Amino acid sequence: MKAYTKPVLAIILILLADQALKIWIKLNMTLGQEFKFLGDRGMIHFTENNGMAFGMEFGGVAGKLALTLFRIVAVSLIGYGVVYLIKKKYHRGLILNVALIFAGALGNIIDSTFYGILFSESSYFQPAKLLPEQGGYAGIFQGKVVDMFYFPLVQGTFPSWFPIWQNEEFIFFRPVFNIADAAISIGVIAILIWQKRYFKEEKVEESYPHSEIIEE
Repeated sequence: MKAYTKPVLAIILILLADQALKIWIKLNMTLGQEFKFLGDRGMIHFTENNGMAFGMEFGGVAGKLALTLFRIVAVSLIGYGVVYLIKKKYHRGLILNVALIFAGALGNIIDSTFYGILFSESSYFQPAKLLPEQGGYAGIFQGKVVDMFYFPLVQGTFPSWFPIWQNEEFIFFRPVFNIADAAISIGVIAILIWQKRYFKEEKVEESYPHSEIIEE
């Protein structure tokens, strides 16, 4: 059970932080409202999306349902993977990073699955309400994912000689994301960086019995 302590603790902490921040923002902020903590380079900016991580979209009711169900299947497999890695005593860093991916995926699934029935619609004029008398803004599996972290670190305009996007405005980093997205990204990037360490094959030294020479 000791091997489960850190991964389970990481999953719980990420889920609690992710959901606590999302719920606070839903109940206290209007869409588009923002609080700057790094000037124009870092802010809390409330937005919602119907689709995948970092605000990417997967349109339509059917598409939304398919995406949420796919997420549930995927997070179940990732959860199984965490248990498998622990049982097989894989590298602790790998186990922890897969746990981060699991926690992030589960955090966004909670939004997609339950937020539609738990909250009223967020608008540009007033925050949402929890468990409104008239019911939520959507059915089960049709909730929107809450995003809030926005870091437009570099802003400018592509030069006129630049192909395709000449003279167009660019912002880096444009996507708005949440704690769950960050956990997934950290887990994936860490695995890619340290994959040789995590998946290195241990060379097993073969030992051969010494032959005994029997002199007649």
